[in-house]
Amino acid sequence: MNKSPIILGIETSCDETAVSIIQDNETGIPKILSNIVSSQFDIHKEFGGIVPELAARSHVEKINLIAKKALDESGITLDKVSAVAATSGPGLIICLSVGLNFAKSLASSLKVPFIGVNHLEGHALSPRLQNNIDYPYLLLLISGGHSQFLSVNGLGSYKRLGTTIDDALGEAFDKTAKLLGIEFPGGPKLEKFAEKGDSNKFKLPKPIINKGGCNLSFAGLKTAVLRITKNIKSNQEKFDLAASFQKTIEEILYIKTKIAFKEFLKNNDVKKRSFVVAGGVAANNGIRKKLNLVSKENNFESIFPDHKFCGDNAAMIALVGLEKYKIKKFDGLDTLASPRLTLDQKAEFLKGSGIKI
Repeated sequence: MNKSPIILGIETSCDETAVSIIQDNETGIPKILSNIVSSQFDIHKEFGGIVPELAARSHVEKINLIAKKALDESGITLDKVSAVAATSGPGLIICLSVGLNFAKSLASSLKVPFIGVNHLEGHALSPRLQNNIDYPYLLLLISGGHSQFLSVNGLGSYKRLGTTIDDALGEAFDKTAKLLGIEFPGGPKLEKFAEKGDSNKFKLPKPIINKGGCNLSFAGLKTAVLRITKNIKSNQEKFDLAASFQKTIEEILYIKTKIAFKEFLKNNDVKKRSFVVAGGVAANNGIRKKLNLVSKENNFESIFPDHKFCGDNAAMIALVGLEKYKIKKFDGLDTLASPRLTLDQKAEFLKGSGIKI
């Protein structure tokens, strides 16, 4: 096994074709030799959302080019690669299959280990691309498809403390943006809309804010936004609604995070209290500011990935691959794409009507 292993990571779970090459480092923080991400905004823009068949076709067309670009930028030749890691789930199965099959073929031809990576684990460990963080730590994973509080106890060891019982936070942002007429992808742009509005103009609901522990709910909030948009007559009202939505989300996360802190400390006696926020929505600056505040008030250190590591990327996949490589946890070339992978496999499924909160 190489003293300083080099991992090539591949991510194609949704609409980003991404390849990254990282190298182990004695500091504990890997060297990122390249991290190429190719998005498909223009392809899906006219449809107002991701079209899986078009996304997969784009991955097929781009994967060779993006891999070559990552190798060229890294200065690494294929014979130096120690292992190939790729997202095996969760995600869109026809998109996952493109990266997974490419990675398995590459690993086979190079005669190096193949490592399948849980996309969510990539997000969970993503701040470790730039920081030395001791286990355990509290994680808030907020993305287009997932919203969860988890205790991260080590590689492959997670305990879910709370989750959304309906919509993911990123989904709520995207749907609200669409209702406001913001061009796809609207979620990241909604915050800019909000900067022009009055955050106190509309009073929006905070579902299950006083019950359900640190579980989350956003469907009722989205419905309230839908009802209001039917009566909006000016751009300023759109800005005001965006600002009110942004403020409401910040307040929900502030309250639920305080509860999550208490749940985390019940189960973990830690000298250093670390709170990691990861996933695409972690790039929202208003949310960062609010979560920094609640962390400071409760003696937690808040840690966010750099903005470029919040969204889907292959560096976080390569990182998990590196950690698994060190303990020789490899996967077979018969590994299948798994669209519904979770982090805490023992956690109860909470979505649907009749949920006990």
